[in-house]
Order: sequence, then C-alpha cells, then structure tokens
Amino acid sequence: MTGQLLQAYEDGCETFEGLRDAAVAHTLQLIGGAGLNIHHVTGRVKKRASLEDKLRRKPGRYGALSDVTDLVAVRVITYFESDVSVVSRLLEEHHAIDWENSIDKSKMHDPDRFGYMGVHYVVQVTPDSPDLAAFAGLKFEVQIRSILQHAWAEIEHDLGYKNREAIPREVQRRFYRLAGLLEMADEEFMTLHRLSQQYTATLPARVQDAPDAVFIDAPSMRHLLDVPPVRDLDQQVAGALNVLLLTDWPDPERPQRLASLLHYVGVHSVGALQKELRRHEAEVVRFASLLLPRLREAWTPAGGARPGTSVVHYALLRACANPLLDPHEIVSMLDMRGVLSGDQLVAAVREAYTQATSGAGPAGGLTVA
Repeated sequence: MTGQLLQAYEDGCETFEGLRDAAVAHTLQLIGGAGLNIHHVTGRVKKRASLEDKLRRKPGRYGALSDVTDLVAVRVITYFESDVSVVSRLLEEHHAIDWENSIDKSKMHDPDRFGYMGVHYVVQVTPDSPDLAAFAGLKFEVQIRSILQHAWAEIEHDLGYKNREAIPREVQRRFYRLAGLLEMADEEFMTLHRLSQQYTATLPARVQDAPDAVFIDAPSMRHLLDVPPVRDLDQQVAGALNVLLLTDWPDPERPQRLASLLHYVGVHSVGALQKELRRHEAEVVRFASLLLPRLREAWTPAGGARPGTSVVHYALLRACANPLLDPHEIVSMLDMRGVLSGDQLVAAVREAYTQATSGAGPAGGLTVA
C-alpha cells in the first residue's frame, strides 16, 4: 500500500505544485482584500521523504493519498496574535473547511503552555472555490500563527520537543517561564498596535485643539503634510519654482526623516512648527526659490516639489543661522545622496543662504528661537 501511495504522490506532484502556487496567491489576495497587514505567506508541497516517513509511522491509517490532508500546505504568519482569528474567519467565509481534520491548537493547551498555538485548517477545494476551481476535489492545509508563536514552534521543533513529555523535567520550568514571557510579549505587541491606531485616529482633533501638546513624530508629520500651514507653504514653494507639488509622492520614510530633522533644529511640537512656518513664511519661500535652481540635478527628475519641501527649507535656514547646527546633518537625514555629493549640496545651501540674507531681502529677518 505504501508503494502505491508513493507512486500516486509522484504522479500528482505537478498538480500539487500548481495547487500550492494557486493557494498562496489566493490567500494573499484574500488577506490583501481585507486590508490586513501580515508578515508573510508561504506554501510548500510535502517532500517524498517526509511522506514516506509519515506513512511508515502510521501504518494502515491512510487508505488513499487523499487521506493525507497536508500534502499541500500554506503558512500564514501574522504580526499579532489577534490577527490569527481574523485570517481564520476569512478562510471560513470563503472556503469549505474539513472540520474533522482541522484543529485550533490554541484551545488545546493548558494555561501554562504557550507553545505551538497556531490554527490548522484543512480546506476542501470545490468547483465553487474562488481561484481554485481547477483543483476541485483536492485539499490543502492552512497553518496560521503569530510571529512569536512561529518562533516558538520553530525553536521547539529544532530542540526535538514535540510534546510536553519529551521535555526533560530539569528544563520544564524554564519552558514555562519562557511561555509566560512570550504570551505577555504577544499581548503587549497587540496593545502597542491598538494604541498606535488610536493615536493616529485622534491626531487631527488634537492637532486642531491643542497643537502645542502634540509631539513631532512620523504619524503627526504624515498628517501635517496634508494640512495648513505645511501644505499651503509647500504650494507656495512649488509656485515660486513654477512646478507641481507632488502630493502623492511615494516615500513612506519621508515623514520620519522630516521629524528627525525638526528635532535636530530644536522644533519638537506641532504647535511650535506651525508658529515657526507662519512666522518665517516669506523667508522659506525666498530661500527655496534661490536654492532649488542650484540643485536641479537633485530634485527635477522627480518632476516637481515633494511634500514637506517647506519644512526642509525651514530646517536648512535654521541650521545656517545657528553655528551650533550643521547643514551636513540635514542632508544626511534626508538621504539626499545621488548625482551631487554632500559637500556640493551643503555648498549650494550656504551660497543660497548668503544671497537670501544679504541686503534688505526678506530672508534677513530669520532668528534662532
């Protein structure tokens, strides 16, 4: 019987590989459609040696190859333990689940056991299965774990401890201590995630009501790029250069860079930034209109002015006005390396600053607060 099952496996390998690829693509689409951010999704087809070992360890259990439900497996690793149940619900809503062979291991452990607490679903592919109808009649397993559960499972497996009885009594206590720490870590990560979401959701109201109490960070900077005075002053800079403001510029790290340079020049609250930009509005526009034409190689390939350009020029003005600050630091924070060296960029900044502050021009009034 084992030989027949192994031959059937060999004959069906190409089909199993096709199901694996289709199942991974479908699972990614399902998760993406739900707007869920996870760590990764992978798939595998059981190796012949692994199947042979399984058949040898459980003789007579498998009468047909279809009885082996994990020939094809998809693994979903989430960032947070709470998302394990979200992915589980997605599978239940979109697939026929073979409940007899599915298992939620998180409900099987004793209270003192963190361990391998993932969810294993066996999906029955039907002619109505979205994106998988070509594989109707087959099954595949979906393993869902948080990233910490995954780390535990991998290390535990590497140590050879597949159940509690396998753990030497001398090390059991340390296992239980580690289990508690990991469970607390999973819960704390979920709390941090929830607090971060709450923080972002309440930012607009807090910026409106009490800007001086809102700290400059990546989330607050991301919000400020879309509202006055930053957005209005960006538009003025773009207008002075007769270019577009690239409101949809794809740079997820830019808010953090802008926050870092503001901290460097001593601006730490949203209220302080708003006051400074309004106070030095004319100086910022004049300085940008003098500097950016000197640096066309560095910014014109983008096709316009990037969001936060007014913040960048305010910080550069402040760095030039204060001998304790170094424009090189701002160039480094903004990662402006490219066709021009850091020294060339800073030389252009200092030349524009000298021109902007000479005579009776409007930039001459910048002071260091």
